[in-house]
Amino acid sequence: MHAGSLKVEYAVRPLGTDIDRPRFSWIATAPGYGAVQTAYQVRVRSERAEVWDSGKVESAACFGIEYDGPALTPRTRYHWTVRVWDGSDRETEWAAEEWFETGLLDEGFASAEWIGGETSSAPLLRRAFSVDGTVRSARLYASGLGYADLRINGQPVTDAVLDPGFTDYGRTVLYVTHDVTEMLQTGDNAVGAELGRGFFGMNTPNVWRWHQAPWTAEPRLIARLVITYDDGRTAEVVSDSSWRITGGPTVSDSLYTGETYDARLALPGWDTAGFDDSAWAAVSVVEAPSGQLRAQEHEPIRVIETVAPVAVDEVRPGVWIADFGRTTAGWARLRVTAPAGTTISLTYGETVADGNVIAVNGHVEGDRIQRDDYIAAGNEVEEWEPRFSYKGFRYVEISGGLDRPDVQLRVVHSDVRSVTGFESTEPAYEQLEQAMRRTVLSNLHGIPTDTPFYEKNGWTGDAQVGAPTMLATLDLARFFTKWLGDIRDSQAGSGQLPVIIPTNGWGFTELSPATEWPTVYPILLHELHRAYGDERLLRDHWDSLTRYLAWELDRVSDGLSVSVLGDWLPPGYSDGPAPEDRRLTGTAYLYRAVLVAAEIGDLLGKAHDYRKAAAELADGLNQAFLDREAAVYRSADDPDYRQTSNAVPLAFGIVPEEPAVRVAANLAADVEARGFHLNTGCLGVGVLLPVLTAYGYGDTATKVALQRSYPSWGYWFDLGADTMWEMWEADSRSRNHYFQGTVVQWILENVAGLRNLGAGWERIVVRPDARGETGSASVRTSTIRGEVAVMWRRKSRVFALEVHVPVGMTASVHVPSEAASDVSAVPQSLAGEATYEDGYTIYTVGAGIWNFTSRTA
Repeated sequence: MHAGSLKVEYAVRPLGTDIDRPRFSWIATAPGYGAVQTAYQVRVRSERAEVWDSGKVESAACFGIEYDGPALTPRTRYHWTVRVWDGSDRETEWAAEEWFETGLLDEGFASAEWIGGETSSAPLLRRAFSVDGTVRSARLYASGLGYADLRINGQPVTDAVLDPGFTDYGRTVLYVTHDVTEMLQTGDNAVGAELGRGFFGMNTPNVWRWHQAPWTAEPRLIARLVITYDDGRTAEVVSDSSWRITGGPTVSDSLYTGETYDARLALPGWDTAGFDDSAWAAVSVVEAPSGQLRAQEHEPIRVIETVAPVAVDEVRPGVWIADFGRTTAGWARLRVTAPAGTTISLTYGETVADGNVIAVNGHVEGDRIQRDDYIAAGNEVEEWEPRFSYKGFRYVEISGGLDRPDVQLRVVHSDVRSVTGFESTEPAYEQLEQAMRRTVLSNLHGIPTDTPFYEKNGWTGDAQVGAPTMLATLDLARFFTKWLGDIRDSQAGSGQLPVIIPTNGWGFTELSPATEWPTVYPILLHELHRAYGDERLLRDHWDSLTRYLAWELDRVSDGLSVSVLGDWLPPGYSDGPAPEDRRLTGTAYLYRAVLVAAEIGDLLGKAHDYRKAAAELADGLNQAFLDREAAVYRSADDPDYRQTSNAVPLAFGIVPEEPAVRVAANLAADVEARGFHLNTGCLGVGVLLPVLTAYGYGDTATKVALQRSYPSWGYWFDLGADTMWEMWEADSRSRNHYFQGTVVQWILENVAGLRNLGAGWERIVVRPDARGETGSASVRTSTIRGEVAVMWRRKSRVFALEVHVPVGMTASVHVPSEAASDVSAVPQSLAGEATYEDGYTIYTVGAGIWNFTSRTA
């Protein structure tokens, strides 16, 4: 056995954590079959001495191991290692040491002050200082609001962009730790920052009132540079009144309207030691945001990829459209040679009509939307890209009279790790998975947004329906932990949560109450426990969660939860809400939320009466909407049979046992009667195919998934889509909107057949029960316990299945067959006795690489 992949708080070598009892994790690997970890020992040391030794702990746990030594010291690097014992009580070698480094913890920013000042453009701030020895280490702790482009001696401090992350600045302000040891030089040095507005200093009027947030203010900075010399001395440079400030070449910046950059105003060398800043003004010491300063623990946003256009066409004299061949989020990088004063405009959009890139946003005041203006300095070759706004687009319209523009796409999103690879002989399944992945990534910018073009808001309902698919494909432990903090920060004194998070107050009355949206809170906590086994997260949020659910349950009327949004954007209803009585889905989602809360409470040992509340909600929903004789859920508002109204109660276990099979049969019959089309919006789309498959209608589900005519995903793809759209119609507003793309969860769980049963992948089910129309499928997923893989292929009736199970995981493997005797396992002697049920031979196996063959699939 071997222990590897060491992490602290889900991160490899985290720099600057403010978590006072960080948690350790590792992955145990071993050859052969049935390997188990039975004990572990963790050791932590500082540069000087051992700090903590857990001793041998009898446990199979390989994550969530809390540091339990003396209080950690701020600004200190700690090294740690682990060894484990196997089932024969044999210990491994100590794993190669890893490290983590604390941030400021309770020490804070010491004498550093928030600084800023009135400028006519994005402010440049700088401070010269001297280094008088050999530097052993140097750390820059900084928060620039809304965004900070930090520089030392003419070089960027980090490759992160749009940093720090967006929060409710009235509750939380994030700072970032940077290792700048190699950037300092003996003698004269300079530290600088250019500040962008982001959501903190938003001045573009918009329907969500971001420009009127309680925290809205001009950009500002707090910084603390700590230098440690080889001889043990320390020196600090902090933000204070000694810094200098001036307006820079970024004339304007807005997340909605874009940026204007006047290269004639550039100040070469402004961030270097020798620059003369005597003409600059002294900074002002400004009011601190009211939010608590905390270390940024989640992944930063980065430029992930640079892509050349697939076509650049002149649509009229001096106006060009660059097509990058993909819909994404980010910006364009421009290279240009032009006379001084020439304005080159870059307008970004997802569609083109009549020779124009469409950039219209009715939610934002003014005609300028997603447009960058670059004013040339007249130098030979100039290169520029925006730094304080990102856009959703595929096309860029370039005007300014250039002969042929030189532009590149810069793909920009939170730098989260992909954990899953999927392959199939059915190209449509691969296309769906890739489109969903691209769409999700386009909507990760420190928060999970709805669309990178129009809103950039953290709509809670989108994350609610998308979370299982998102967590199945990406490592979002740190990302969603941060956003759960945003959820808690957004909570009103009454316990209510808004429909967008973070919020400035919008979303408590606007488009609210909408039960299906903020019930993301318990659901996301549950999903993170399912993916990562994170119990601390559950404990940390329990009190806020119970306050929220008390608010929801208090407003239940006649056994039902009133909701104003419902199954948003089903086919034919592109104005928004579905036509049915939205109390049906509202009550169903509240039922699911309190049931999940009951599971969380049980796990934490907390007293609650959530199961009683769930039973009452189920009774209320069934009394109001279930026609038991017809076995149909419907409301007086329904224009026709509503698939979501029936699929959601089936998926959540609300349907009484007797009519459940008939309700499912009616659902399948409606799908077939529509020519194997869905009529679901964002709430129903993710549960429709799993429900059909669970009740024996896998072939019906497959036909829906592979449908090519409206409404369907194939319809989008035949129109040229490469991402998921907001609406089923061809004129969909947003073309980068993941909440209708949750079919991918069904592809991974039912086509490939891999299902996580919870507690950090402690148990899985392998059951490919939607195999129609494809000859093979495979999925590999990097879990918190190690890599799990499922690969199957069939030829005629012979079905071959290979399953890789890591140490610490147990798999229930369901092999399609007519009888248990038709299935062979390799190694048979270790696979144990099989059982047979409902057309599947079932094995329960532990760690190892297992092969199964059925002759009668």
